[in-house]
Amino acid sequence: MASTADIRNGVVLKIDGQLWTVIDFQHVKPGKGGAFVRTKMKNVVSGKTVDKTYNAGTKIEIENVDRRDFTYLYQDGDSFVFMDTADYDQINVSSTVVGDAANFMLENQSVTIALNNGNPLYVELPASVVLEVTYTEPGLQGDRSSAGTKAATVETGYEIQVPLFLETGTKVKVDTRTGDYLGRVND
Repeated sequence: MASTADIRNGVVLKIDGQLWTVIDFQHVKPGKGGAFVRTKMKNVVSGKTVDKTYNAGTKIEIENVDRRDFTYLYQDGDSFVFMDTADYDQINVSSTVVGDAANFMLENQSVTIALNNGNPLYVELPASVVLEVTYTEPGLQGDRSSAGTKAATVETGYEIQVPLFLETGTKVKVDTRTGDYLGRVND
């Protein structure tokens, strides 16, 4: 068992059977009373963020989370198949664990998967990906400003908002955290 002195940013704690990543922590020694540790944590599965305070010296349970590089191969029914780039082992990850990352994944794309005791916790994509627009309404003549947006479907089937001047077949950079259009990509 570890104590609150072992809390650092990025450490994963097991609290009430759930895994929480420490986003921020602060050791506080007030002039009156005992020292304590103030933490801001994010639930590994749900993404919920909470603030939690521990008295100094409190015993905590630190979990081992292994983050490894994988290559996305294909979707098999309700699961996604990934290959470990180090030993070429393949793992199946359920669609609930992959979550919104499925909207931005193309075959042979590199991703990072966090594993705890061999169980995948979440899939982490690069901050942005390049995707091709497969369908969008044609822009009107004169719509060359950045004022308006329209819906566009990218090659993964996900729909994003793009400027009016973009056409089908254009490659765009998309933020994987928010799904926002970041810019056009010239080959």
